[in-house]
Amino acid sequence: MNPSTVIGAVVGLLTLVIVVALAATDPGLYFNLPGLAIVLGGTCAALFIAYPLSEVMRVFKLVVTVFRNDQHDQQRDIEELVSMAQLWMNTDVHKVEQELKKVTNPFLRTGVQLIIDNTPEDQIIELLQWRVSRLRAREMAEAQMFRVMATFAPAFGMLGTLIGLINLMAVLGDGSMTMIGQQLAIGLMTTFYGILLANLVCKPIAVKLERRTARRVESMNMVLQGIAMMCEKRGPAVVRETLNSFVMHVEDEIYDGGASAPRAKTEGQVAPAAAKPVSITRPAAARQ
Repeated sequence: MNPSTVIGAVVGLLTLVIVVALAATDPGLYFNLPGLAIVLGGTCAALFIAYPLSEVMRVFKLVVTVFRNDQHDQQRDIEELVSMAQLWMNTDVHKVEQELKKVTNPFLRTGVQLIIDNTPEDQIIELLQWRVSRLRAREMAEAQMFRVMATFAPAFGMLGTLIGLINLMAVLGDGSMTMIGQQLAIGLMTTFYGILLANLVCKPIAVKLERRTARRVESMNMVLQGIAMMCEKRGPAVVRETLNSFVMHVEDEIYDGGASAPRAKTEGQVAPAAAKPVSITRPAAARQ
């Protein structure tokens, strides 16, 4: 399970429960079946109209993906690439093929197999870049589907509010207070459900999927760089350092806190000689 998703879902649910329990005289008022049906039914109907059936059916799988922890290990890919780069630099094709059988990353496996098959480097890079672009486009479209749902839900919430107000006006003259209250509850609760569905479910899932896609594309670009260096028969040390730069999280590229910062000159110390000023000679036209 993805811990951040679980924590967010639990905190959001507890917040709603606590607020409803403390603010409402009757917590049951926050459960309105007609209003919930308008928001959920309308959003689902609009989603089926907007997208093909095959894409809509992936919604449930994508929700499960958000709760599942991503098991991809970038460091393992680096070690596998470094190992095969060493063997390829030594032109030991047989051992490279043996190491390739142990690789679980299909993107990496495809790139190395193309190298073994003596495919030109530009064709390898072009093919792998196309696969990266294809994955990014497909997964961003899946995230966009939840963003579209986040726009549908509040709109149908407002639709439910209009329905409740119309019914309220119809019974306002001779209706009982109970009936008036029920119609007003439908009008208000549908807006509540729409905003809740959009901002606590759809938009967070969309952002989570987008961040997941960004991490996956970063990993694929790392492998792509390793494949390119392997084609050029770069040394394993260079390959390792280059690929490690993709996974390093350095806050400051200039100073990492490992050495003490230079101190100011104290009394009794001789200051270093000042650098000579650099004179800039202007062109003759500028002097005139």
